[in-house]
Amino acid sequence: MGKVYVQLSIEERAIIQAQLTLGRKPAEIAANLNRPPSTISRELKRNSWVRPKEPPRPGRPAVAGGYRADAAQKRARACAVKPRVERRLTLGSDLWRHVMAYLKAGYSPEQIAGTLRSVHSQTPSLQVSHETIYTAIYAMPRGELRTEVIGWLRFGHTKRRPRARGEDRRGRIPDMVSIHDRPPEIDERLVPGHWEGDLIKGAHNRSAVGTLVERTTLFTVLSKMDNASAEAALSGFSHVLNRIEAQTRLSMTYDQGREMSSHQQLTAATGVKVYFADPHSPWQRGINENTNGLLRQYLPKGTDLSTFTQEELDAIAWKLNTRPRKSLGFKCPAQLFTPDDFDFRQHHAALFALGH
Repeated sequence: MGKVYVQLSIEERAIIQAQLTLGRKPAEIAANLNRPPSTISRELKRNSWVRPKEPPRPGRPAVAGGYRADAAQKRARACAVKPRVERRLTLGSDLWRHVMAYLKAGYSPEQIAGTLRSVHSQTPSLQVSHETIYTAIYAMPRGELRTEVIGWLRFGHTKRRPRARGEDRRGRIPDMVSIHDRPPEIDERLVPGHWEGDLIKGAHNRSAVGTLVERTTLFTVLSKMDNASAEAALSGFSHVLNRIEAQTRLSMTYDQGREMSSHQQLTAATGVKVYFADPHSPWQRGINENTNGLLRQYLPKGTDLSTFTQEELDAIAWKLNTRPRKSLGFKCPAQLFTPDDFDFRQHHAALFALGH
């Protein structure tokens, strides 16, 4: 831990004034107060002390070169109250209204900062760092407004549990093709059309939602399923994949969950080649794992996911797809996956209008 600096007290300032009157040098005063010489020199400089140029004359000693202990103490108190730089993000300002509109839409502070830099590149007053946003939110006075704003933040998630504790599921899926046999272009993420898939489970594992994330653009698709069975996964994934153009649905990388045991039928129905990650290796599908964490904001753990319709799941996916991503240079997945159908500036203008 670094050194803790303690401000000069009024008693120390009175001693400084008295010793200056006696002709003591700043270095001597610092030694007497057990303070660094730089502390005393800065104190004198900021309070207009002038070093005497002539030797002391007989008679009453001169006042301490312009230094006054009471004036120095008053100045120090004023500087401690007033910040050196005015706060950039204040309640009720235009920048505050922009930030609140994006927070209500589910953006993280880092996504807000990146979006404002992009949308308002010519307006510095409407740009802010994510650290400033966090500071402004948590500096708000306690009350209903502060509680509401903090509730809009995306809180940290607990670590994802292994799907099978101590149980190896290898060998249960026929004719698997390993992730290590994927073509190089899939690993390099240069061409859209290669997806990562998974299931999000509901309360007591009795309901599920299928998740698909495109590896290059991070475009997300959700699929309604009746349960976590192989039949439900085949039906649900086939439905949503066939809504995507054939040239952008080429492959899927999945874990070794038993719900994908009908992967050959899925390939026949959609043309999507399925590859399987190693057991207990979620980092091999890190994009999908991260997206599942984001989706938990809308599909909380312990809820019945069977109540969501496909239309509602599409709306949730669209929120993620129109949200800027740092890894994409703060562009939205929809901008990259469907550039002809998504107007970036029109979307954000409409979003800000809803926040008023």
